[in-house]
Amino acid sequence: MRRFLVLYATQRGQAKAIAEEICEQAGAHGFSADLHCISESEKYDLKAETAPLVVVVSTTGTGDPPDSARKFVKEICDKTLPTDYFAHLRYGLLGLGDSEYTFFCNGGKVIDRRLQQLGARRFYDTGHADDCVGLELVVEPWIAGLWAALTEHFRSREGRRENGAPRAPNTSLTAEAMKPESLHIESQMGLLTLNDARGKGSEVVAQNEPSRGQSRAAIEDLESSLICSVPPLSQASLSVPAAPAAYLQVHLQEPPGQGERQASVTSAEPVFQVPISKAVRLTTSDAVKTTLLLELDISKTDFSYQPGDAFNVICPNSDSEVQDLLQRLQLADQREHHVLLQIKADTKKKGAALPKHIPESCSLQFIFTWCLDIRAVPKKAFVRALVDYTSDGPEKRRLQELCSKQGAVDYNRFIRDACVCLLDLLLAFPSCQPPLGVLLEHLPKLQPRPYSCASSSLFHPGKLHFIFSVVEFLSHTPAGVRLRKGVCTGWLAGLVASFLQPESQASPADSGTAQAPEICICPRAASSFHLPDDPSAPVIMVGPGAGVAPFISFLQHREKLQEQHPDGNFGAMWLFFGCRHEERDYLFRDELRHFLEHGILTHLKVSFSRDAPRGEEKVPAKYVQDSLRLHSQQVARVLLRENGCIYVCGDAKNMAKDVNDSLVEIICKELGADKLEAKKTLATLKEEKRYLQDIW
Repeated sequence: MRRFLVLYATQRGQAKAIAEEICEQAGAHGFSADLHCISESEKYDLKAETAPLVVVVSTTGTGDPPDSARKFVKEICDKTLPTDYFAHLRYGLLGLGDSEYTFFCNGGKVIDRRLQQLGARRFYDTGHADDCVGLELVVEPWIAGLWAALTEHFRSREGRRENGAPRAPNTSLTAEAMKPESLHIESQMGLLTLNDARGKGSEVVAQNEPSRGQSRAAIEDLESSLICSVPPLSQASLSVPAAPAAYLQVHLQEPPGQGERQASVTSAEPVFQVPISKAVRLTTSDAVKTTLLLELDISKTDFSYQPGDAFNVICPNSDSEVQDLLQRLQLADQREHHVLLQIKADTKKKGAALPKHIPESCSLQFIFTWCLDIRAVPKKAFVRALVDYTSDGPEKRRLQELCSKQGAVDYNRFIRDACVCLLDLLLAFPSCQPPLGVLLEHLPKLQPRPYSCASSSLFHPGKLHFIFSVVEFLSHTPAGVRLRKGVCTGWLAGLVASFLQPESQASPADSGTAQAPEICICPRAASSFHLPDDPSAPVIMVGPGAGVAPFISFLQHREKLQEQHPDGNFGAMWLFFGCRHEERDYLFRDELRHFLEHGILTHLKVSFSRDAPRGEEKVPAKYVQDSLRLHSQQVARVLLRENGCIYVCGDAKNMAKDVNDSLVEIICKELGADKLEAKKTLATLKEEKRYLQDIW
């Protein structure tokens, strides 16, 4: 059988699931596939590989390859490697990204570009799937066209063997749906990446997720549309994918009487259980969003951090949602039973393995609370699996439509864009009774939530501060339309509700709570979002809303450094901060004034997007990008003449793009350059680590 190698580089499981799907389909097309994570270098050898290679790569951070690919990328980027190092290699690559972020599919592009530089050649066109509009729009046709490309590759290779003459592989895509323009779908915003969005400061909420301002009627109409089958789709012949191979055998065992702790959650990094020593509300009660500051006591741990670092909070699902789901699955009476997993002896899934994110011998309640992302939008493969456990004819047909090729538009509109979760689907389709094993196979890992450090260990020894905005949105539930909160932010807000202080009463001392709640945290991989090594270099910080968090750590750190080195040469520090209302959500107002009065912060430029102009203000700066343009000469001088750095933290979808556009405009204006030259200048600043982004 014709063999090929599949490597995946994943951060949150998307790339792995797609790579597994490719392997599962391979046999039906006459191929044999070997599957490995790209980090498992001991299991494959590209230098000696003769089979074609298929790579599926996601993107994380601000355009980085996933953590699992860091070692691989470092190795192939070794400048001592000859240009023909991979001349023997033929490959096809599928990149996953999100065009709402700055470097679209950059994780895949880095690997793709480097393979080319080392002599590898494509046997199949590279695909760039955009999570902004739906990964399926590219992933499904890319996989469908892969088999023809592999067939042509092997035919070409056999032809070369027979004739002894070179024959160029045909990488053109035969299916109409696989035209090059369909491979790379970008949003109208024209942005460029990030499949694994980092919800730092506040959790990421999908663009079309029901908000508090959305009418209940609109949400109920959405629910009705989800379950209704209407022409022409209801009258169409459907191309329904084959059901994914089941592979888990589940046994429920009477509880042994020993409880689990959240520290039992699997993590690649060391986990620290620390108390919350203080909680402060930074916004007023009438602010659009509630923003809280939490202080963690890390004095009894060896957890350490630098200003600009981020860390993960391990969080649970909502207890009420877990109970609702177990009730719907008719498993509520067995919630304390321990789950024993085995691989089915007769499974047809190649390389089937027990899910690493489900610990051994844990209770059903623990697994659904701490291990599984029950809010995740079900993938098409999951919807397809549910079809086989639905008894009602119309319900079964509707689920078939939603996972079919013909129903792609309905799937995106009524499931993906509406952020429907498993519980929503099961309530909408009451005759669907999936076994527990199917759910454990398809529900992804509940990911920890990353937050920026909002303190300096020099300023607050033994303490770690972070801030977040509580996410709220309307959702259809068993009790009707109700307000849901973000998984992590809602949980944290509930933990500290009993001792939450308003900012005006907050003291630097601990809250004194007798039994401070504890949470589990773990470090994140080191980033370059740190103050420059040379303290004399001027710094521009752009951080509206919760994006100001890392800059508080910068300023606290700088204050202590200046105290320790009173004769030191410290560069200017600019902060561009923005919020909706000066009197409602001006975060850290007193602290920023302190830094300004003591010369730590050289320039503080604030903007309030929803306040009316005051006094003699003719054209107030509504947003941080407006403030940047108002000070274009100074900004250009810092970046282009004084070897300064600019840091941007906050929303990727709008703010980061608008700030980038403003910087292009500033360079054009101050240097008399055209847009292309200005963009190249910014690209150089990024390469030099002088234009750094921490965006989500």
